[in-house]
Amino acid sequence: MWPICLFLNKFLKLGEENFLRSDGDHLSSVETCPINRSLNNKKCNDAILPRSHFVEVPHVNQLCTWDCGLACVVMVLRTIGIDNCSIQALWELCCTTSVWTVDLAYLLQKFSVQFSYFTVTFGANPDFSVETFYKDQLPNDLMRVDMLFQKAREAGIDIQCRSFSKQEMSLLILLGEYIIIALVDQYKLSRSWAEDVSLSGFYSGNPGYTGHYVVICGYDGNADEFEIRDPASSRKCERIPSKCLEAARKSFGTDEDLLLISLPRRGNPDAATR
Repeated sequence: MWPICLFLNKFLKLGEENFLRSDGDHLSSVETCPINRSLNNKKCNDAILPRSHFVEVPHVNQLCTWDCGLACVVMVLRTIGIDNCSIQALWELCCTTSVWTVDLAYLLQKFSVQFSYFTVTFGANPDFSVETFYKDQLPNDLMRVDMLFQKAREAGIDIQCRSFSKQEMSLLILLGEYIIIALVDQYKLSRSWAEDVSLSGFYSGNPGYTGHYVVICGYDGNADEFEIRDPASSRKCERIPSKCLEAARKSFGTDEDLLLISLPRRGNPDAATR
C-alpha cells in the first residue's frame, strides 16, 4: 500500500504550464482537468493506494481492421452503464473509416463522458507520412483532423499537449477512478500473443507501424503489469508488462495519444481492488 502524497507532487503537476498555449489558431487554454478536480478533493496525506486495482470492463471485439477505436469506445460506454450503443452506431456518428484519437474524443463527448485527451502533437502529424500505415490516407485526413482539433475547445473537449508517463497511468488507475484508451503500435504490443489475434490477416508479422487502440483498465504493482482489453484479441483479459506497453504506446506513429476517462463513483470503490 502506497501513501498517495508521495506521488502527487512528482507525477501530477498539471498546472497551467502543461496546458495548451496560444499559438496562432491553436487553443489558448483548456478547462480544468478532471485529474486535478479529483485529486484536489482528496485528503492526500490520509489516502492509501492499493498495490493493484482492476476495473471490470466488458470485452468487445472489433468487426473490421479499422474499427478498434470504436470498439474501445463501446467498452468504455458499457463500463459506465451505457449499454445500448454499438460499433455500427458509432461509425454512423463519426462518418469515417479513418478513425483518429480526436474522432474518439468527439464520440465520448457526445455521450457526456468526462475525459481528458493527452497527445504530444496538436493536430495530424505530417511526419507520419513516411509510415506505410499512414501514407495513403494521411493527405486526405490532414485538413479534417486539424479542423477537429481547432474546434475542440468550443466542443468542450479537454486537450493537453504533453507526454503522459507510466507512473501517472499506474497512479491514476490505482486511485480506482480512471480507465484509459491508448493508441499503440499493434506490432510491438502483439508479438507476445500474435496467435490469439482474432481478425484474420490483421497481424501480418510486418515490423512496420500499425496503429491500434486498446483499453487500459488495471495495474498490478507487484508484477508491474497493466491489464488491457484488446479489441483484436480473442482473449477477454490481457496482462502486459509495463515496459512492453510503454514501447507500444510511445512508438513513432502514436503521438503518445491517450484518452483518460473518469469513471462515475460506485458504491464500493474497493470491490475490484486486490
